[in-house]
Amino acid sequence: MAQTPDYSLGNHIDDFFNGYTKSHKKLVTEHDPQWLSPCEVGQPWRDEHNIQQTCWQPIKRHSSVEDFLGLESALELSVHADIKTHYARYWSATLHAEAPQGHVSLMYLWNQQDVDRLIENLIGHALACKQNKTPFSVFFACTDEDSDLYLTVNNQSGEVQLEQPGKQPIRVVAPSLSMFMQQLVPSPTEISSSA
Repeated sequence: MAQTPDYSLGNHIDDFFNGYTKSHKKLVTEHDPQWLSPCEVGQPWRDEHNIQQTCWQPIKRHSSVEDFLGLESALELSVHADIKTHYARYWSATLHAEAPQGHVSLMYLWNQQDVDRLIENLIGHALACKQNKTPFSVFFACTDEDSDLYLTVNNQSGEVQLEQPGKQPIRVVAPSLSMFMQQLVPSPTEISSSA
């Protein structure tokens, strides 16, 4: 696809979400009445294992400017704009994709409580980075299910890195989150997950 120079990270995220929802006509996740989301569509039902399920669709967010203000104030730093765009663009469950390096599970926010949980996790992560003398980075994706490796955005450079929490980054995967998102292909089958 030919792109103009101002084709932004937000556009790449939109492209990925559009491709994902086209290839996954019916998105289903476990329903939790204590963890509701604006993404949920229709009424929950019980599956053959008597587990409550719900259909869902990603929903574009419209008021997310303040998500990281408390974190930035507490840590006395600015969170990289790419991370703000990634987490602020949609309400969504985890989305699965294939990158040139392998499978990734992109983390998104399911509801406002999930925003609060993300911020709490990032405060703990920032303190661990300071203690271990590693650069502050913000996680946005998991790798294989059995792995403790994450994909992060280096908060200073904006590079996408492969990381094991509490250790130095292993390697740079892409020069930016925008370039990383361009490489992703939605996984061919939806992996059942809890939001």
